[in-house]
Amino acid sequence: MKFGISYSTPFFGVDPERLLGFARDVEECGFESLYLPEHVALHPGAKIGDVALPPSLPFADPLACLSFIAAGTSRILLGTGVLLLPYHHPVTLAKRLATIDVLSGGRMRLLTVGVGALAGEANAVGVDFATRGRRADEAIDVLRALWAGDETGVGFEGEFYRFDDVCVYPKPLAELPIHVGGSSSAAARRAGVRGDGFFPGGRLTAEERRRQLSIARAAAVSVGRDPGRLEYTRWGPLDMSVEDVEALASEGVTRVVVSPGTAEVGRRRDEMGAFASRFGLG
Repeated sequence: MKFGISYSTPFFGVDPERLLGFARDVEECGFESLYLPEHVALHPGAKIGDVALPPSLPFADPLACLSFIAAGTSRILLGTGVLLLPYHHPVTLAKRLATIDVLSGGRMRLLTVGVGALAGEANAVGVDFATRGRRADEAIDVLRALWAGDETGVGFEGEFYRFDDVCVYPKPLAELPIHVGGSSSAAARRAGVRGDGFFPGGRLTAEERRRQLSIARAAAVSVGRDPGRLEYTRWGPLDMSVEDVEALASEGVTRVVVSPGTAEVGRRRDEMGAFASRFGLG
């Protein structure tokens, strides 16, 4: 089992010393990876399910934060949980991600993308909310085509993105995986058809999780992909037990991403250290 940890800028803030200190603690404790979430724009009354999102929440840009973290660490892998793919143009995103990968020494390994759940956020960036899933599918294809292309250029003809003879350099140091996040059946299918991993949300029943993993694996088979190569990531609490992790492993989970429950630095360090000791990290 691999273990990642998330840093929520709305919860912990965007203080640079706190962010870098957290990342260095994560690395010292032996966690594999560090994830950051994204919201491009909020608005009064924004809610995801029954969870209200106050418009003043400081959702910092995750890729800028990961670049900053990369400069102050040497080992931890960098992840997003999730990057809202339809709200980024894939040509400029391809360059940003490849640049982070190069500057970090090949650590931009856990890009996880989603499609967003706020219509107002889509409207803010000029995207038709109803098309966001199809846009995400095309964007994944565009990213991979641009990273694989050479100096002769790459062309693409889709519903949303069209270009000819485009070259984007630098390239990632190795093939850059794309994981798919989300709690819908559509997200599960996207993961199976196009993703290197599936990272479902936290508000699902056990039966819904089993069904969605089955959807992802069946979708992979339908396009000739090996479902056994699909990584399966899940959220977990920082106080989870060895038995909790063994139960997740029995469900096919390959990575657990935990979330600290306190913003108080000393307590958070103690909790992270206890987790690392419990699972033999470092």
